[in-house]
Parts: sequence; structure tokens; C-alpha cells
Amino acid sequence: MLSLLSILITIVSLLLMLVILIQNPKGGGVDPTLGGQAQQLFGAARSTDVVEKATWVLAGALILLCIAAVFVVGTGSAAELVPLQSE
Repeated sequence: MLSLLSILITIVSLLLMLVILIQNPKGGGVDPTLGGQAQQLFGAARSTDVVEKATWVLAGALILLCIAAVFVVGTGSAAELVPLQSE
């Protein structure tokens, strides 16, 4: 289960990086060097909305996957810890 979560976290992280990189840093829409196809497909106004929504969805999915990974790994309990032996 942890390996599946790790793979999903990696995929979502890579997609999130891609979506962030195609955004124009000045907020003017999709950067033509990386995302010109999206501008042609959706138009200039809708492409910004789609990229922004994709960013939020991927960021939320990454947070949820990381939280799920923490629950799968667990934090350990006091019964599982081996006490130190003093001399």
C-alpha cells in the first residue's frame, strides 16, 4: 500500500510541477513557450481558469496523499518501542 501511495505522490508531484511551470509568472495566462496548445484549445481566458483549477486540485490531492501515507506508515506505539537497558 505504501509503494502505491509513493508512486501516486510522485505522479501528482510531477504533474503539479508541470502545471505550475506552464503558468505565466505575471498572471497573464498560459505561457506560450510551454502551454501554447492550451491557449489554442481553450482560448486565453479559459486556459487560465483551467490551469488554476488544475493547480488547486493537484495540490489538494498531494496533501491528501501525504496524509494517507502518514497513516499507512504509522507513528508507532509505546508497546512497540524497545526500552533502553541501563547498566
